[in-house]
Amino acid sequence: MPPRAPDPDDDGLAERLRQIVGDRRVLVRPGELRAYESDGLPGYQLRPSIAVFPGTRDETIAVVRLLAERGVPFVPRGAGTGLSGGALAEGVVLLGLHRLTRIITIDAENQRAVVEPGVVNATLTRLASAHGLHYAPDPSSQTACTIGGNVAENAGGPHCLKYGVTLDHIVALTVLLPNGAIVTLGNDDGEQEGYDLLGAFIGSEGCFGIALDVTVRLVRDPQAVRTLLADFPSVMAAASAVSAIIATGIVPAALEMMDNATIQAVEASIYAAGYPTDAAAILLIELDGAAAGIDDDVARVARLCDDAGARGVRTAADAAERARLWQGRKKAFGAMGRISPHLVVQDAVVPRTRLPAVLAEIQAIGERHHVNVCNVFHAGDGNLHPNIGYDSSDPVQAQRVHDAMSEIMAACIAAGGTITGEHGVGLDKLPYMDALFTAPTLHAMCALRDVFDPDHRANPGKVVPVHSCREWHSVRPPVAGRRP
Repeated sequence: MPPRAPDPDDDGLAERLRQIVGDRRVLVRPGELRAYESDGLPGYQLRPSIAVFPGTRDETIAVVRLLAERGVPFVPRGAGTGLSGGALAEGVVLLGLHRLTRIITIDAENQRAVVEPGVVNATLTRLASAHGLHYAPDPSSQTACTIGGNVAENAGGPHCLKYGVTLDHIVALTVLLPNGAIVTLGNDDGEQEGYDLLGAFIGSEGCFGIALDVTVRLVRDPQAVRTLLADFPSVMAAASAVSAIIATGIVPAALEMMDNATIQAVEASIYAAGYPTDAAAILLIELDGAAAGIDDDVARVARLCDDAGARGVRTAADAAERARLWQGRKKAFGAMGRISPHLVVQDAVVPRTRLPAVLAEIQAIGERHHVNVCNVFHAGDGNLHPNIGYDSSDPVQAQRVHDAMSEIMAACIAAGGTITGEHGVGLDKLPYMDALFTAPTLHAMCALRDVFDPDHRANPGKVVPVHSCREWHSVRPPVAGRRP
């Protein structure tokens, strides 16, 4: 028999969960559950039947084993900052992990830390900084997002250009499988033995199980850091500068681009960073490493920006100015929230050499559909984030956004790109999976999922289209930019 959606009053499931985690940590009333209908992509709203919030490792194990015993599906959720609808639970149990916040160990000598999944990304770096270390993956939501969520989505961030994504900084996981079994993937030495099951689990979007604890690799703080702000009269000029910088062999720690629409949104908000509001685009460029030679690299990058047509290039004078420049970039999505009630944040990747052409096409698509596209993205590795603010209660407006985003994703695929660099597939990108992968490839993904969760009870209906992976229930095809 396939697993079934839970009824809070059926067979006393809610009461059994309360016995494990306490009365206040189980929610069943619609008003209580409303807060968990969306993640960071507000266009999707799906209500769980029950939300349960264990506070310890043992409680988490007991909850998952109870759900396995009952054959009940569940959706793991961290801080809910994801941007793909991947942590939404439609009529099933939502399993919140944000209370598992222990930093178990920080081993400065071996540059390792072991943390629970609910530890906030920025908190780990703050505590590691006492040892001259930091955790390199830095999503824009790092002040709120959790390490467990980062593992689920294989999160990146501005500094992944040089330092890599989450996958490059996890050496071991203790994983709770959906059937309640506990397994260890990877090892503390970071050496692979046999199949790379650790790599398979990272980025599995909650479909393979739950990370009970995460062993991360910490990075030594660089001797010197230089942050540059270059402003340009056109997006094309900024894109040309990106290609020129990468072509030299210099690898910036970060290389970010923001267009004028995004600059205007940031500078009109509480996150104003001092960006020139008349610039068509800016590049935020960070170089780090040994103190010897870094200023030579800074001078070379500045010349390349000048050669590409930059109107000006300035270097942050101190740590405070550097933090201000980065705050504007990392809070750009929040700044857009004051402009419209809903925001579609896309996450496609294209070859760097195709950036100018793809950005021009995105602009044309926005104009054709009468929507305002704001671009803020990781230019150094071609990870685009075209964003459109809108009001989802207006069906005409929502349809225009859907049509524009569908064309943008198709353009990125046609340019040799892919549909996600760091936000995951979740619900939002399900319609594009068939355009990117063949049927045998999708079936192979399902077969891999079967190894971890043969009943497909963990995060059902996500990542792989239903016609490729049989699910326990019929999942409605989502419409990008609208409620499913």
